[in-house]
Amino acid sequence: CAQDMNHEYMSWYRQDPGMGLRLIHYSVGAGITDQGEVPNGYNVSRSTTEDFPLRLLSAAPSQTSVYFCASIARQGSYEQYFGPGTRLTVTGE
Repeated sequence: CAQDMNHEYMSWYRQDPGMGLRLIHYSVGAGITDQGEVPNGYNVSRSTTEDFPLRLLSAAPSQTSVYFCASIARQGSYEQYFGPGTRLTVTGE
């Protein structure tokens, strides 16, 4: 995930069918990451303000979901800017 709006806050979510967004990992600035409510099986890094890649440690059917990255403006309304989402389907074991 990448953004060019100089937002310090970035986050990754997953949305399973019929469910709301669940936070996987988030970052409050370059070099700073933390776990959300469903962090297991994922890894993130934040070497620059612009980039916040999400990696699957090993793909499993339970990780089939739609994934969203968001960046948050720290000033004003703290509005979140979401990407279009990526659908991941994992079959087999």
